[in-house]
Amino acid sequence: MKPAKKTSQLKIEDVFLKLAQDQPVERITITQICKLAKVNRTTFYTNYPDIYDLKDKVRERMIAEYSSLFDDQRGASQENYLRLFQSIQANQTFYKTYFKLGFDIDYQIVHYDQELAAKLYNNQFIDYHSEFFRAGITAVIKKWLNNDCRESPATMLKII
Repeated sequence: MKPAKKTSQLKIEDVFLKLAQDQPVERITITQICKLAKVNRTTFYTNYPDIYDLKDKVRERMIAEYSSLFDDQRGASQENYLRLFQSIQANQTFYKTYFKLGFDIDYQIVHYDQELAAKLYNNQFIDYHSEFFRAGITAVIKKWLNNDCRESPATMLKII
């Protein structure tokens, strides 16, 4: 991809993320985005056919960025959770938008250690334990974001 095209896409997507914090996607206009991103409508339409394609591309980017935090180190290690909390604190608008747009429904923000759960719970009701943990940590992260990440990532690690 050409650097100028990538730069335009990032500008457009970043403006979309900011606008999505204050209004529903249905109310965001291409005119607003172009004005705030300082790009013309042709540039927008060269990259996205409409707002909903932009939303899909932003979702894909967010999931890719989140996934890249861990590379091949999936799992429930303390280092991974600390890395997650550090990323959330440094990129609050990104994660607030992630939740606000409901992207957590399509892609879980944490990975549950199925092997450990099988040992701890004697291989019983693992799907329930997994769901309970995912819902719990998601609620904790949302609350932390709503409080502007006042606590440190290390404190959040202790909490969970």
